Amino acid sequence: LYPIVYLDCIVVKVRHGGSVINKAVFLALGINTDGQKELLGMWLAENEGAKFWLGVLTELKNRGLQDILIACVDGLKGFPEAINSVYPQTHIQLCIIHMVRNSLKFVSWKDYKAVTSGLKAVYQAPTEEAALMALDKFAGVWDEKYPQISKSWRTHWENLNTFFGYPPDIRKAIYTTNAIESLNSV
Repeated sequence: LYPIVYLDCIVVKVRHGGSVINKAVFLALGINTDGQKELLGMWLAENEGAKFWLGVLTELKNRGLQDILIACVDGLKGFPEAINSVYPQTHIQLCIIHMVRNSLKFVSWKDYKAVTSGLKAVYQAPTEEAALMALDKFAGVWDEKYPQISKSWRTHWENLNTFFGYPPDIRKAIYTTNAIESLNSV
């Protein structure tokens, strides 16, 4: 059992036939019951998809990973379903940082700080109820200009709200997949 498993991809530069190219490395990083990071596996693939991750999760299960309490993932379509087909009891937490980055893609520079602040009020709320109120407030201010932001947060809410069920120390550990990016700290 791993209380927390991060599933994400990093892009690395590799030498290939005399030139340097970017390659995607897919990683599963677990936090064991002692709170220690363990690299569960690395895979090279041409592209990321739910079907690919289903294969990774099945491999992890076959290698003896019996259960995952919380899986921290990006917003890849079909990812939560792939996880729950192999680990049906696993809670999914979408990476808040990925959600914020995706939300800000089409925001004008002059609105950037205010939109970021509005989103921060959502994910830093003390309770899920307070977060939903903050999201309603955000929508009231920004939906006319950026309706896709609150719509996206509401669409993904089922997998964004997981961390509200945990105390602050756990929330801090699961709201982002950035543990993958700090792999050299393993």
